[in-house]
Amino acid sequence: MSLSDRETLRQTFDTAAERYDQARPLYESEVFDDLVVLADLEAGSRILEIGCGTGQATLPLAERGYRIVALELGARLAEIARRKLAAHDVEVVVGVFEEWPLPDEPFDAVVSANAFHWVDPTVRVTKAADALRSSGSLAVIESWSRPIAPGGVLDRLRGCYDQWTSEPAPAFQPNQPNQPDDESETRADIKASGLFDEIAVRTFMFTREHSTEQHHQILLTFSNVLALDAERQAGLVGCIDEVVDRDLAGRFVETTGTRLVVARKK
Repeated sequence: MSLSDRETLRQTFDTAAERYDQARPLYESEVFDDLVVLADLEAGSRILEIGCGTGQATLPLAERGYRIVALELGARLAEIARRKLAAHDVEVVVGVFEEWPLPDEPFDAVVSANAFHWVDPTVRVTKAADALRSSGSLAVIESWSRPIAPGGVLDRLRGCYDQWTSEPAPAFQPNQPNQPDDESETRADIKASGLFDEIAVRTFMFTREHSTEQHHQILLTFSNVLALDAERQAGLVGCIDEVVDRDLAGRFVETTGTRLVVARKK
């Protein structure tokens, strides 16, 4: 992804802030249970979150008693996060991580849930390390999902993307749970920096089911869909809705993978 593409796509989420908050599935509690242990967090630990969105990962951490500075580049997303987190020790800041001046007091952990890949790869690991105290932890959550359906149905879903977008259609596999990638790009970048050791990886696999309408709303929170013009967006989502209604009886079942990468600063 080029820097210009990354900049364009990461700004699309703010245009659908309310829908994002209402439609996106929440993270499972097991992810945060492992994050707390691997990052060696204690009550009152100070956390910097990169790309908090509407606070879907922030809230489970805040409820565990941590002090959080949550950075979000989208003003609408940040406003929802502020409302959601008002009862907790959380400061939501509108800003871009690459440009945000780090405070003098270092953090015990830097956390990013499905946002770290939007940060400039030449900056993200080194600046995260700069934000941490000695032996502090960088924790990155990455997620992906794939539909579970017969091969013919997946071909029709791919056909929707071929018809309405210029991007390659997703590489769906018929009736097979999606397996995690061989190597996390984030883990490789962290390792290559030489700034961290004790890199731990945990992978969680879940199955989710959505109605046609629920899946419709989720689609309208994806950056590649939000970036389309109105005609192509409506065409793509309508085409997928039709396949789900006709071929899947209005039940879109998918496997979801969540990878947690936690690294300790040297």
